[in-house]
Amino acid sequence: MYKKILIATDGSELAQKGVAHGLELAKGLGATVTFVTVSEPFPTLAWGGAMAGYVAADELVNYEESARKYASELLGKCKAEADAKGVGSKGVHIENRTPAEAILEVAGSEASDLIVMASHGRRGLGRLVLGSQTAEVVSLTTIPVLVVR
Repeated sequence: MYKKILIATDGSELAQKGVAHGLELAKGLGATVTFVTVSEPFPTLAWGGAMAGYVAADELVNYEESARKYASELLGKCKAEADAKGVGSKGVHIENRTPAEAILEVAGSEASDLIVMASHGRRGLGRLVLGSQTAEVVSLTTIPVLVVR
């Protein structure tokens, strides 16, 4: 049924539940996994205007280097978990994108037939203020999405 599963993770405890669930599913189905993690744009770049001019170049470089290091460590841990379960996997780090946009891009380029991701399940004002990358993925994709809580 599902042969190529994309598992989105940000390294949080909740996302780890999605990783574990997705790996168990992949193992049971004999599927391969693509792990994806996303580094959002440097926060002040989104502000624009005069504030963007005050960002020191070294702050941006430090942010990007830290994001790459974190992503590499996270994807390495995910791959080790997959290897321990005998699940074929690879990791993808997307930089300077929103998570939903990057997840959808990778799911398409990898021809994924299932997306696994975690959600806090916030409702009302909390969801409005914080947004929901999971809800955005669900609403914009034709690929089945398994949401883990």
